[in-house]
Amino acid sequence: MRVLATIGGFVLLGTILFDAFQTMILPRRAAQGVRLTRLFYRLSWTICRLGARLLSPGNRRENYLSFYGPLSLLLLLVIWAAGLVASFACLQWALGSHLSMAQGSPTINTDLYMSGTTFFTLGLGDVTPNSALARVLTVIEAGTGFGFLAVVIGYLPVLYQAFSRREVSISLLDARAGSPSSAVELLRRLRPDEGTEPLIQLLRDWERWAAELLESHISFPVLAYYRSQHDQQSWLGALTTILDLCALVIVGCDGATANVAQLTFAICRHAAVDLSQILNARPDGAAAERLPAADFQKLRTMLEPVGVFRTPGSTPEQRVQELRRMYEPYLNALSHYLLVTLPTFVPANGASDDWQTSAWEHVNTNSRH
Repeated sequence: MRVLATIGGFVLLGTILFDAFQTMILPRRAAQGVRLTRLFYRLSWTICRLGARLLSPGNRRENYLSFYGPLSLLLLLVIWAAGLVASFACLQWALGSHLSMAQGSPTINTDLYMSGTTFFTLGLGDVTPNSALARVLTVIEAGTGFGFLAVVIGYLPVLYQAFSRREVSISLLDARAGSPSSAVELLRRLRPDEGTEPLIQLLRDWERWAAELLESHISFPVLAYYRSQHDQQSWLGALTTILDLCALVIVGCDGATANVAQLTFAICRHAAVDLSQILNARPDGAAAERLPAADFQKLRTMLEPVGVFRTPGSTPEQRVQELRRMYEPYLNALSHYLLVTLPTFVPANGASDDWQTSAWEHVNTNSRH
């Protein structure tokens, strides 16, 4: 029995340490296979999604889902810590529970207590090891606990810095692309007919944003579950808007603007493909049509006055459709998996930007009625 406890303790210890290393320290996509973190997120997110589907889309659902990212991270850290404490307790018990205590004889509960106080470096001294191996194991556990807590303390600021960098650019879309954002509204406000430099600079900025999104969300996949701080905004919605924008610019513009759009399109599609693979969201090409033929004609009518689609083309709609097929299946999969509504190409009539309204104004308006 003690042999099995020794094997189980070492297996559990190695599994958790390697899983924590891959999740918090390894700066690249972890290899496929059975991992504790991957199983945890698949199970916990499935349960969370079931609860979210009981709520109608809107603020209540978003508020509910916004708790998942931070809470899941805290729960994962608790699971890791509990597993490490249990593994060292198994090893202490397998050694024969060589512990000194004021009253009674040590039991498995004593081993768990000793392991917990050692892991969290409490140093109470009411239970102490009384053999050489037990002392060595206690020192190793104390070092492991100290290192684990140090890594966690360093991990959380990096995580939230990446989240903050992601959200800054998303917030800027509110005044540039409307609420919710749309590629057509973004082009209308940039007015490339009056000069292409603002559009080119925006495409370059979002090329870097997409590269940072790809790097940070592959290194820390939990960030994909963090909801944006403002209504009608999300990292997936922003990525969709920029991909839509690139598709329209590649087909509807020419020269340097189209060339820059192709580069931005490449990294944004790369991000969509890789993140759908990381989250195990299989491409979905059968989702609802985001740009019907009637909407495309309306889109052309709205964009021709600002210098897009002025160049005669044989089949602009077909060319845009070909580009959309390169990224929309992955966005649809991520949308279904994360319960995020994708923005449309054409903005809704009469929609106000988020910056134009506030909760205080809603309260004052309601009080007058």
